[in-house]
Amino acid sequence: MSLYNRDYVHNQSAHRQEERVFEEPQVRSESDLATFIKTTYQLFAASCLAATAGAYVGMGMAATISQWYIGLVILEFAMLFGLMFTRSKPGLNLVMLFAFTFLTGITLVPLLAAVGSGVVAQAFFLTAVIAGGLSLYAMQTSRDFSSWGKPLFIALIILVVGSLVNLFLGSSLLQVAIAGAGALLFSIMIIFDTQRIIRGDFATPVEAAVSIYLDVLNLFISLLQILGIFGREE
Repeated sequence: MSLYNRDYVHNQSAHRQEERVFEEPQVRSESDLATFIKTTYQLFAASCLAATAGAYVGMGMAATISQWYIGLVILEFAMLFGLMFTRSKPGLNLVMLFAFTFLTGITLVPLLAAVGSGVVAQAFFLTAVIAGGLSLYAMQTSRDFSSWGKPLFIALIILVVGSLVNLFLGSSLLQVAIAGAGALLFSIMIIFDTQRIIRGDFATPVEAAVSIYLDVLNLFISLLQILGIFGREE
């Protein structure tokens, strides 16, 4: 089961951009913004480590996780909502962030086990190269992607609907198309959210970190699905 529908943070982002018209803009000094960006990516890196730890722990009980998978996904949604509600509460927000990302690692176990270590390594390498390259592009380009929020969210909804439909159809061809579209969508979202981070659009580093984490996580999952399906066909 894909994680496309977990990236609901972008829905809240669109509303915040509209609300910002009626609120005083949040102004950060250059040094404060640099600290914000540094903290965001430190939390993002720590979140990736937490997810890796969750996957490592979960590999020893893959069968149990598969049996309780739906319940774990529901818990994951609940923790993501909880994280959004506690994002401005120091201490608690970090606990929620790392508990959530650790759980995402655990729920990845069935997919990781299904595709095999070779595919996981390939998907990890591709994700790192793509995410790193797109982040650098977002930081250096003069092109402004701030107006892409609504189209990206609409594309996300279409992707979620397609994923749900394919749960009943079970079509490998459709899954490849969905995963390919997901890889493209979340690649663009990495650019979009990176620019939002360097502009200081997020209220807290925790909120910024979980947003970019979800983009990268979903890109990784899309690549896992593509490589896994083609690997089976071979």
